[in-house]
Amino acid sequence: MNRLDDTLHLPHEKVQVRPAQLRGARTISGLKWRENLLAYIFLGPSLILFMIFFFYPMIQSVYLSLHSTDLTGRVNGFAGLDNFSYLFNNHLFFNGLKVTVYFALLTVPTGIILALILAALSNGKSKGLTIFQFAFSLPVVLSVGSSSVIWMFLFHPSLGMLNYFLSLLHLSPINWLVDPKWALLSVSIMTVWMNLGFNYIILSSGLRGIPDEIRESASIDGAGPLRLFGQILLPLLSPTLFFLVIVSVISSFQAFGQVNILTHGGPMNSTSVLVFSIYQEAFENFRFGTGSAQALVLFVIIIMLTLIQFKWAEKKVHYQ
Repeated sequence: MNRLDDTLHLPHEKVQVRPAQLRGARTISGLKWRENLLAYIFLGPSLILFMIFFFYPMIQSVYLSLHSTDLTGRVNGFAGLDNFSYLFNNHLFFNGLKVTVYFALLTVPTGIILALILAALSNGKSKGLTIFQFAFSLPVVLSVGSSSVIWMFLFHPSLGMLNYFLSLLHLSPINWLVDPKWALLSVSIMTVWMNLGFNYIILSSGLRGIPDEIRESASIDGAGPLRLFGQILLPLLSPTLFFLVIVSVISSFQAFGQVNILTHGGPMNSTSVLVFSIYQEAFENFRFGTGSAQALVLFVIIIMLTLIQFKWAEKKVHYQ
């Protein structure tokens, strides 16, 4: 072999190192396989939960949307696109879509702007600000049911605190949850308050993540509080705002609990948002096929809105 190697001018070092390299490659591949296996073992419970509570219901919704069902939810036969045709010819569906859009326009900008103002006012390291930070974050610990019951008492026409304050101002009382002109606004006010804690925590964390050196440099250059916040802090906070807008829009299109407890979709369907309409169609009218079709349409609408926000709004986001 030595003569043959010398004849072919083979490097002796590479011939001797090659078996060691192969053993090292096998060892690295074995470690990667073990790491992947360990990762899937840890992800296994989450994947199983996703399969049970997300993928299976979605597949079942697609299946039911293409079939007709009886009062017990059993499939009678294949309906094709008849459920979708019935849906788009039903004025209640478009009324629910219109109400949902109004609800999102009332709650999303108001909730984010109010939380941004509170986060800016309470941003600092003073000891007294801790009390305000705790108070502003408090709504996040309350459930939708608890918040709705609290505001149901506040909206009471004769015993509620809101009409009591109006009487102190010599104003006539308002039928908050009964008047179609005020019902959606009332539910929106409660929703803004309910989401205020989450929005405040996210924005406050974003402001705290901005380095103090940037504030100090701007102060040295003569920037006032408004200019500092509007021209420096707000652009740096744009990734947090972008995330919060997407989450808030999705949450507004999925609102159900407060509507069901406070108004039950009324009066005169003035608060019948899409998710409540789905619930009413499937679990009150027992039309599971059209209810599933409506749920799929809502799913497509949310995806389209999210993609539009990523395409247009993300261009104004400043990542650092």
